[in-house]
Amino acid sequence: MSRIRAGGRRRQQVRAGAPDAALTPNAGMAAISELCDRLDVTGALDAAVGPVKQRDRGFGAGELLAGIAAAQLAGEDFLTGLDRQRGDAAGQLITPVPGLASTTAAGLARRITPAQWRAVERGLAAVTGRMLDLLPAERAAALAGGPVTIDLDTTDVEVYGRKKRGVAYNHQGQRVGRPHVAAWAETEIVLAADLGDGTDDPRATAPGLLRRALAALPPRARASGRVAMRADAGYFAGQLARAAHDAKIAFAIGAKRIAPLWRLLAGIAEDDWHDAAGMSGAQVAVAEYCPDWWPASTRLLIRRVLLDPAQVSAGPRSRRRRTLHPDQRALPIPELAQQPAIYAYSFILTNLDVSSADKGGRSRALVPAPDHGGEHLP
Repeated sequence: MSRIRAGGRRRQQVRAGAPDAALTPNAGMAAISELCDRLDVTGALDAAVGPVKQRDRGFGAGELLAGIAAAQLAGEDFLTGLDRQRGDAAGQLITPVPGLASTTAAGLARRITPAQWRAVERGLAAVTGRMLDLLPAERAAALAGGPVTIDLDTTDVEVYGRKKRGVAYNHQGQRVGRPHVAAWAETEIVLAADLGDGTDDPRATAPGLLRRALAALPPRARASGRVAMRADAGYFAGQLARAAHDAKIAFAIGAKRIAPLWRLLAGIAEDDWHDAAGMSGAQVAVAEYCPDWWPASTRLLIRRVLLDPAQVSAGPRSRRRRTLHPDQRALPIPELAQQPAIYAYSFILTNLDVSSADKGGRSRALVPAPDHGGEHLP
């Protein structure tokens, strides 16, 4: 037995030398390239964007975007990653766009006009339609028949360097760009997107982004009559709700935890709470609340999630602590732990039918996930 144990502790010998050029760490890129060919991704993008230079030679807009996306899938975060991918001899044989250098990509990107960047969405819409056509009929019908949820989201991406264009300092003092994305949630496909800087308010452009996302949906999905939009508290604005109302789709938008909503919470009896479907420890209740300039069909859905005291941080800037009722939020941890129940609250404004406990409890698929107090805006 001792000899067996000793043998198990042997280490493999390490050989130092030149890497084998016939091997690549990104063998899965072969499947990505095959998918790009079947969907004709570069062709669809080129047709939508048009030429980006006078001479029809070298790389076009479709190859630029597909090449950068392939590099990101291979783990690269910066344009210089394209040069690292070019050094992978075996990987270049299976990548969808071989030979794309960082300097070439930067030069091509500067040639693309704002209108052409917007046209990329039309090219991706064509690719999405082809994807549905290639799926088995049953799966395609399930996706296109709905529910179809358009998920609006934004985040801050920190960058470095004083000469970066299109970025600005956010409220946390970080130099950031702010991607603003509308995605088809059930397929995780991006339908429309904008890129702002750290000072841009996503609420200002959200209605236009929603309309572009609806236009990018495949016709079968748009005609299903089961299209809806959801967004977190960073989009708490009547303009977005009215845009969804005008498009005749359902909406669920997270509301900021403002004083009037906490006052409404005081009027909800314990019997008014009902278990939320598919979310352990969560309950929902409905209140009559419609801010000015919101559609008249707007209702307030309140969700509470039972927390363990150990889940709450003592830090005053804790995101989860901000979801507590103001009376509990002010308590130190020892006193908070003595409370009979600790809940994290979320407020969602929606035009969903929440007239009954069953409908209110089962609307969880559309309402935004708990944000634990992390709204995008200060």
